[in-house]
Amino acid sequence: MNGGDPDAAGVAQPKRADARRNEEALLGAAAAVFVSSGVEAPIREIAAKAGVGTATIYRHFPTRADLIVAVYRHQVEELAAAGPELLAAGPTPYAALERWFDLFVGFVVTKQGLAAVLQSDDPCYDPLHAYFLDRLEPVCARLLEAAAGSGEIHSGQDPYELMRGVGGLCAGARTGRRYDARRLVRLLVAGLRRPR
Repeated sequence: MNGGDPDAAGVAQPKRADARRNEEALLGAAAAVFVSSGVEAPIREIAAKAGVGTATIYRHFPTRADLIVAVYRHQVEELAAAGPELLAAGPTPYAALERWFDLFVGFVVTKQGLAAVLQSDDPCYDPLHAYFLDRLEPVCARLLEAAAGSGEIHSGQDPYELMRGVGGLCAGARTGRRYDARRLVRLLVAGLRRPR
């Protein structure tokens, strides 16, 4: 008998709100450090940025791979949730589309910091690209459909193609100070607009 202990029965307990907030702060700090210092940055640097001890990071993420996967998935989920929120907030579907792609640029630049690891032979990273497409392509499609439905952009845009295009524009973001990926992506998204 397990004495009524749900953990003993293998049922995962939902995280407390403060534990969720701490984990989100830790993942945000890790993402920022990955961009600035690379994925091989010392764990103590991530801990310092998050305002926690290294033991806290290892308690949540026993290996560096666990942390990298968690950062990636967390950022994908934030982007997926942002699409409907931006559409609801307005002021127009096109404004929501512009804002979402600005957030998408931030994600892609962080992802580039992870690129060497994500393309490694470690099988734990294999499902991440499919996860990215499964979660974000429908969100992008919904934003495009809403903006086309309001008459703000040309209809028939391919979300996958557009996301790949943005990824290509972001590829040079880390190469030089005169390269502004956000500005170039704004120009790309502006090119979708219907003439008034």
